[in-house]
Amino acid sequence: MDPTQSAHVKLLAADLLSLTARSAGAGVSRAGRTITRAEAVGVVVSRDRANKFLRFHVDDGSGCVPCILWLNHRQRPGSGGGPSYMDLTAEVAAEHAAAVRLGALVRVRGRVGVFRGSVQITVGDVVAERDANVEVLHWLQCVRLARLCYDVPAPARPRS
Repeated sequence: MDPTQSAHVKLLAADLLSLTARSAGAGVSRAGRTITRAEAVGVVVSRDRANKFLRFHVDDGSGCVPCILWLNHRQRPGSGGGPSYMDLTAEVAAEHAAAVRLGALVRVRGRVGVFRGSVQITVGDVVAERDANVEVLHWLQCVRLARLCYDVPAPARPRS
């Protein structure tokens, strides 16, 4: 199995936005490798909150990554009114939304998908970074990983 399918792939915005969409529902790929999860670091440059979601863009200097954080988690029916997994998820989503402020440096991780023909990250977690060096370190890691891992053709699957 290709390790890029189960890991958060560190990508610059320019690389993320250049991913090619595979067939409907099959995700996106880079150099023949399927990418399902990604990580980006940058500054929040736009923020649009609705009842069910928070849509925002993260600019890392190479482009703007569209992100969506779903906020409409509901309690499962029949959970007896007590706290449930979904309640905790709603609390976590609210905490993540609070970290997304205009001008804040953030690290975003989530699932890569295509919505209306554009690549976006469906946010799993977002963290406000305190150290401005994080962005430069992310750039260096992205360049190194692209050269050593991501741009190398995926290994051929063994035939059974």
